[in-house]
Amino acid sequence: MFAVIKTGGKQLKVVEGQEIYVEKLDVDAEDKFEFTEVLAIGGEKTVIGQPLVAGAKVVAKVLKQGRGAKIIVFKYKRRKNYRRKQGHRQAYTKLVIEKIVA
Repeated sequence: MFAVIKTGGKQLKVVEGQEIYVEKLDVDAEDKFEFTEVLAIGGEKTVIGQPLVAGAKVVAKVLKQGRGAKIIVFKYKRRKNYRRKQGHRQAYTKLVIEKIVA
């Protein structure tokens, strides 16, 4: 059984036991989090929401909060002596999907 959930402006296909990384959620480690925006449920019978599946939710356990690897944002204009260097680390939440309730 799988579900398609919406979080952080993205859509993810998830199955039970899967570990996923999503945009930072405001929860502590080892807490439970419920995704109520379920767009589709699949398995023996596929249900597509219009836009959401009524009464469906996905329960996940928060493993950790973290930050991704640093990327360098470098802006440059030739012959104008213009250079800007900036670093960025994106915050994320690591989850494991425990249960899909249809």
